[in-house]
Amino acid sequence: MRSESAVLRSLPASTEVPAPPSRADRLRSLASESFDLLVIGGGVTGAGAARDAALRGLKVALVEREDFASGTSSRSSRLIHGGLRYLEHGHLGLVFESSIERRRLLNLAPHLVRPLAFVWPVYAGARVPRWKLNAGLMLYDALSLFRNVKAYQRLSLKQVVEAEPGIRSEGLKGGARYYDAATDDARLTLANALGASEAGAVVLNHASVKRLVLAEGKAQGAVVVDHLTGLEHTVRARAVVNATGPWSDEIRQLDSGQVRAGPSVRGSKGVHIAVPRSRLNIGDALTLLSPVDGRVMFILPADAFTLIGTTETATRAHPAEVRASEADVAYLLASANAFFPEARLTREDMVSAWAGIRPLAASGYHGNSDAGSASREHSIDVSPSGVLAISGGKLTTFRVMARDVVNAVERHLALPHKKPVTHEQPLPGGDILKLDAEFAAARQEVGDAATGEHLVRAYGSRWRAVWALTRETPELAGPLVDGLPYRRAEAAWGVTHEMVQTLADLLIRRLKVAFETRDQGRAAAVRAAEVMAPLLGWDAAETERQLAAYAVDAQRIFGVDPSDA
Repeated sequence: MRSESAVLRSLPASTEVPAPPSRADRLRSLASESFDLLVIGGGVTGAGAARDAALRGLKVALVEREDFASGTSSRSSRLIHGGLRYLEHGHLGLVFESSIERRRLLNLAPHLVRPLAFVWPVYAGARVPRWKLNAGLMLYDALSLFRNVKAYQRLSLKQVVEAEPGIRSEGLKGGARYYDAATDDARLTLANALGASEAGAVVLNHASVKRLVLAEGKAQGAVVVDHLTGLEHTVRARAVVNATGPWSDEIRQLDSGQVRAGPSVRGSKGVHIAVPRSRLNIGDALTLLSPVDGRVMFILPADAFTLIGTTETATRAHPAEVRASEADVAYLLASANAFFPEARLTREDMVSAWAGIRPLAASGYHGNSDAGSASREHSIDVSPSGVLAISGGKLTTFRVMARDVVNAVERHLALPHKKPVTHEQPLPGGDILKLDAEFAAARQEVGDAATGEHLVRAYGSRWRAVWALTRETPELAGPLVDGLPYRRAEAAWGVTHEMVQTLADLLIRRLKVAFETRDQGRAAAVRAAEVMAPLLGWDAAETERQLAAYAVDAQRIFGVDPSDA
């Protein structure tokens, strides 16, 4: 067996990582070139569609109103999963498709998608008894063609307690362990946006569509406003895709003459909270039936934190303003305490709370108002002006959604079909032969295990290029937050290689700082601004304005409303 040092010497040397064109160059391209496809929306579906289309040879532009993953794609349960609970509603096709995609993403982005074991405890009188759970898990494994990470295992009462010593034993009958995967949702979205850029797409965040460009009643592009300068640019494109998720109906309203009998997307609010792992120290992830209302919820390990979620309630809140409410927080704390009574979690234990809106296709409700039973299948429709809108779906199946909408674009443009390659081409940073070897290399080079592992998880095979900045400028090795693995070098890298334009881009989406600090990253923003200001040309006054804007963003996303909206 080779020594670890021999393994490290045998690893390939870091190759130069391509930086996106400058923002000015991208704006010039948007205004001066003609495109086959304009994608509106930089969530995971829009970014995935732009990457797929660019890899097929289409000339693609992507614009996003705020930042990549600034909506639902950064506020999920961070799971890549087959959707075990969808079996209860008979959505077998979706579970089969999701299970295939889970396995695929484990291979295409091993740094961002990692296996995760779940324990499902069963209590006396539960809505899902042991026999039904075991039958469901057997079907769950079958729908993955028995190619999941591991096969499910039945657990006795003793085995459940051994796995989770703090769990309530009263009424416990046993349970099961099964396998899905965890991800960093925002960075998975970013990887698709970067992949689209590297495939030749012009990709721009902080730019919104003001109106569609129509020629003889057909969409031929859009007028786009650059939010950083206020300038308008006309983007000409033969096809337009609306991939804006919860904002889909707002883009539809720009379509002159479109008759709308009702909303095409019905939002469902999902809330999560984070508590320190020391306050709720679980082993595996847990799938639970809330004693409050019987719905499926999760308790998930997330490094030094434990996530509790999610709710599923109708909301009237605008997608940009949706937040957790005190009732949501109380529900999640009560549910967790019911299963871990010795934890005695209180409101003061909560580090952060956030909410996202699931953009479920209205057609998926089938006359039922219950969001929990609504289908997660995606749908594509074409407006009278020819705008293709994709709605529904879930994080796990984003690649399939992207593939299907690009197929529809080919048909719309009467182009010969080109076989997509996203099912076999790794996402940026995903070209890793042995993840354990990368972890070992990072731990040795960085000198801190937590930081080394974070760098590999976040950047994959590109972590060396990020850390190389600290050799050029040693102060960049300093932390952004004391006690967390994030480094100043990541602020510089975010600006130069990941299209970071604001502090929120960095601290909420490129990194998880805002989710993991009680001040939601306000102190870290000061340190980050010291690195970002010279790179983005901020003077002292602009730096103060950016810090103030960050505080507003943090409150908008992580504030807790006194009542439900």
